[in-house]
Amino acid sequence: MKLLHQLVLILVLSATVSANTFAKPAHHVHSKGKPAAAKQEQPAKAEQAESAQPAATPAPALPHAVVGNAPVPPPPSLDAKSWLLMDYTTGQVLADSNADARVEPASITKVMTAYIVSAELAKGKIKLDDPVSISENAWRSGGASTEGSTSFLALNSKVPLKDLLYGMIIQSGNDAAIALAEHVAGSEATFAELMNQYAAQLHMTASHFTNASGLPDPNHYSSAHDIGLLARAVIHDYPDDYKIYAIKEFEWNGITQHNRNTLLWRDATVDGIKTGHTKDAGFCLTTSAKRGDQRLIAVVMGAPSEKQRADDNQSLLNYGFRFYETHKLYDAGKALAQPELWKGAQNTIALGLAEDLLTTVPRGRYNDLKASMELPGRLIAPYSKGQTVGTLKVMLDGKPLAERPLVVLADAAEAGFWGRMSDGVLLWWKGDKANPGVAAVSNPGAATPNPNAPNTK
Repeated sequence: MKLLHQLVLILVLSATVSANTFAKPAHHVHSKGKPAAAKQEQPAKAEQAESAQPAATPAPALPHAVVGNAPVPPPPSLDAKSWLLMDYTTGQVLADSNADARVEPASITKVMTAYIVSAELAKGKIKLDDPVSISENAWRSGGASTEGSTSFLALNSKVPLKDLLYGMIIQSGNDAAIALAEHVAGSEATFAELMNQYAAQLHMTASHFTNASGLPDPNHYSSAHDIGLLARAVIHDYPDDYKIYAIKEFEWNGITQHNRNTLLWRDATVDGIKTGHTKDAGFCLTTSAKRGDQRLIAVVMGAPSEKQRADDNQSLLNYGFRFYETHKLYDAGKALAQPELWKGAQNTIALGLAEDLLTTVPRGRYNDLKASMELPGRLIAPYSKGQTVGTLKVMLDGKPLAERPLVVLADAAEAGFWGRMSDGVLLWWKGDKANPGVAAVSNPGAATPNPNAPNTK
């Protein structure tokens, strides 16, 4: 065996003298045992390891015409405690003010209550036709005798769960919210714990709930950003239940009440989601609108009046739709890089994204996006499909817009004995010279990408 190693080393040294480079030996074979097709002008590995060269350009999902740099004015100035404008598809925050500040969510709390009810319905734990008992707690804390919003539920009556859900969302009934909480969790206090668990799952890090309706409590709070996350989750996770938020009125117990979201009458593109108000919280409103293929979410907390909260939401939505657009940059499962693979059954390994990559940019700035890939200095087989081996970053004006892991698109098995040995000799001879590199990637809208070219490390 020692003699064999020496022989291989002599051959490698001879090749070095004659060519002054290390070319990867063509020892790899296809699964059926046939020789792999020769690669065209494959870069020498020694050269790749020393410096990071421009990588193959990932092709965009759809080409986009250059329209130039369009100026984007600052967002509107709002008289509110905090506010936020979010793109629904990407989750990007387009504009905000004090979005992470702690605020009282008031009746916007009921969006979380409704989200949990939808989740429990989806799991089959409850049903829309369940008869729900209206307890004394629900009647006394949120019923007609209180100063808050109510669905006028009768004490000790039984109401179909569907009607309570409509009453809570459309009428903002506190009694309906409490009754639903008790039906789902046995008590409102236990339901509040459930609310906090769901908030953690949705990454609502600035929120804590103590009740299902939003009645004032020092330990009951949220933020504009968290409410935006919650609204996005409702729309995405339970689109059928989200349709309830667009209903303009609902009748129960002979009393018809209107949805308090006045933008449903003012703007036909607005289809949700919820209002809130207490003396300390001020007037709050989160809305969502869809125009064409783009959907935005606006959140305004602590406006001075009902009219002002609606005007502010309208201003944010108009601003977002006018000055921002969302694009798909890269498709999931498409090879964006094919770097060299050492000791593998194949010479390269296909890397891509596990999910489609979309981003929201100021209108006219699509072709100003810059992408780059960070890859290890060397990739040594084996690798499993889905394994993360690098990072794709998208920047605009030097600021990060999106960052996604580059994953292996197909299993990459080890080469046979001779393949591993020959690569091992080359690696031994080269020593530990390979460093992690940043591979530059051209604009996602580039017209002449070369996704099949080997990447460099």
